[in-house]
Amino acid sequence: MLRRSAMLSAGLLLGPAALDRALEAAAAELPTGAAPFVDSYRTNVTANRTPETNAAVRALSGMQDLWRTGGSWDTGVVLNRNVLRANVRHVARITRARTADQAKRAFIVDRQHQSYSAIGGLGPLAELYKAGAKAVTGITSAPDGTPPSTVDDKLPPDAPAGSALGAGSQDSELGQVVLLVNTLRGNFASGNPSKYAYQYPRPWRMTPDSTVVPTGQTDQFGFPVYRSDVVVAPQLLRQRNLSPADDAGYPSGHTNALHLACLALAYAIPERFQELVTRAFDTADTRIVAGMHSPVDVISGRILATALAAATLADPQNATLKAAARTQANEFFRQHVGVDLFEYAHSAGISADPYADREANARLVEPLLTYGLPRIGHRVAMTVPKGAEVLLETRLPYLSANQRREVLRSTALPSGHALLDGPEQWGRLNLFAAADGFGAFDADVRVDMDANRGGFHTADTWHNAIGGRGGLVKMGTGTLTLAGTNDYTGTTRVEGGTLVAASPSALGRGDVDLRGGTLRLETAVRVRNYRQASGTTLAVTVRRGGCAVLSAAHPIRLATGCALEITLEDVHAGAVVPVLTAPGLLGRFAGITVAGGERRVEPRYSPAGLSVRVLA
Repeated sequence: MLRRSAMLSAGLLLGPAALDRALEAAAAELPTGAAPFVDSYRTNVTANRTPETNAAVRALSGMQDLWRTGGSWDTGVVLNRNVLRANVRHVARITRARTADQAKRAFIVDRQHQSYSAIGGLGPLAELYKAGAKAVTGITSAPDGTPPSTVDDKLPPDAPAGSALGAGSQDSELGQVVLLVNTLRGNFASGNPSKYAYQYPRPWRMTPDSTVVPTGQTDQFGFPVYRSDVVVAPQLLRQRNLSPADDAGYPSGHTNALHLACLALAYAIPERFQELVTRAFDTADTRIVAGMHSPVDVISGRILATALAAATLADPQNATLKAAARTQANEFFRQHVGVDLFEYAHSAGISADPYADREANARLVEPLLTYGLPRIGHRVAMTVPKGAEVLLETRLPYLSANQRREVLRSTALPSGHALLDGPEQWGRLNLFAAADGFGAFDADVRVDMDANRGGFHTADTWHNAIGGRGGLVKMGTGTLTLAGTNDYTGTTRVEGGTLVAASPSALGRGDVDLRGGTLRLETAVRVRNYRQASGTTLAVTVRRGGCAVLSAAHPIRLATGCALEITLEDVHAGAVVPVLTAPGLLGRFAGITVAGGERRVEPRYSPAGLSVRVLA
């Protein structure tokens, strides 16, 4: 694999030329003659069923370490019994503990058009989207038991004129967004060539030890009975494809479709990026709850969708479409919402939002990234696949393509997980974490945000715990908030706009240099050195009984003409509260104001810092 140092140089330090060399090195590790996925995704057609002829089959070839395909669907050989045993036993455990409500939800996801299911990740924007896109479904509930016949999604009788299943109608106010979803799920997006290539059976056709067993007698519905501990949801018994050779489980087609639809919507509506990624994981997991797929099926469906989404979005033929979809969605929602789109998209009480809690979303996604399958590989450096940065193009628009690649690298899953270390390592990408910014500063990162461009250019928050030896340079006019438990050791330098520290360790373990704009401390922080230049503002929130908002290991240096703004929370008149503390304080603030302008404070300087007495 490409060495980590090469990617660091390419992603942050040396620019496009070095990045090109890094990508060339990564491509050299593909099979002889094979092109990167984003350059060859159109080979994913039914006629191509080998890793040599089909980019999708090649991307999923990590399965070859676990399973050797046989001459027919039931003659495959288990190569890694430890992983595949855990794989099937996970399904058995989940399906035997499944509730009736979970079975019904699994039925809805199974039968409903996957592009419609994805809309549920839009939260407060979902109903607006459905109306604007004319998106409808005929699957809104599930039967209590086995239905008498196959149930398919179709237009409901009362659907408004021009309505369409799935993402909606291309002849609608959101037609370009609908077209983007349909394009990502287009002619080269099927998982079927890979199903035929690997012929890994569905879990209910396997023993707990992940070996295929012959069918026994038929059940009361006339379906073959396999000696497996996996229980298919009763609502889906009629949905079984009874030709095993044409019904392989790897990869899960529903999972592929759900992730593709969610990633398309996330590109057009990045204000709900992380929630849509969560929606994809959440709904894809119902394939296991239903008993129709196993973890390796679902993981591979996600891997395939991630690569396909990147390839389709990176395809120059789709450049105009993706830009039009983003513009159309932005204009449509702003017209109908009338307030800040990000704020509205996360507003409570407007409509039910199952993904309103970011921490709950993280807890949902984390175990589904690997399903806890046994790790099998050695430590391998992460190489971000060519073109993958396009997946974050609208979510982190103020970063360069090289920087978005570094976000993907620094937030990637560790190596050694089954399937994830396949060609180009698409499976190691963690888009949920990547939406929260860098995972490490392994070289200095310069962030330039232009508030006049709106959206995430105006304000964004990075929640990840950022490590590394590098630092951060905040430039421009926008506001960046650091909310993670950070321990990077480089300097944090503010040159423009506002940098907000929302956690005690937000500014890492290095120096802080305020050269321009504003540094806002929402909680008490400790740094190594603190320097503040003329014309800048340190904004702090002071709370009753709290410690100094800014403490430094070395003397604090304040230039002539710098300012301090204080926000008082639950602090009564007459109280003396600490603001700065250090072994020394060199300089004084030119002016100290209280946010809101209704209260006043009296500064009390000392050789060890600054406190203020609240006058009113």
